Amino acid sequence: QVLLEESGGGSVQAGGSLRLSCTASQNILDSDCMGWFRQAPGGEREGVARIYSNFNFKYYSGPVKGRFTISRDNAKNTVYLQMNSLKPDDAAMYYCAASRDARCGGSWNTHFFNYWGQGTQVTVSS
Repeated sequence: QVLLEESGGGSVQAGGSLRLSCTASQNILDSDCMGWFRQAPGGEREGVARIYSNFNFKYYSGPVKGRFTISRDNAKNTVYLQMNSLKPDDAAMYYCAASRDARCGGSWNTHFFNYWGQGTQVTVSS
């Protein structure tokens, strides 16, 4: 079983940056697709970014496109989410997820993700 642990969350002012990390307890298989999701209080879990196993395909949700960047280092079993130009609307609990499907099912549907971390909190003040 793959265990995922997120880190890097915190409190920043609007316009600031944070870099989230997600480390897997065992090798992230080259065939795994990785994703970041977020969930604000009272809201549903929504997809933020996902990176396919071949590194070449990255997808972002509309609200974060152009501001967030997902990357992965399989040698370190780690996936990153660089978040720039943060807005108060970005405040949420951020979760890392791994999918045994190489394309994460081609969607943000959480059912395609097999493993989840416990989350790291991001707070953005205006």
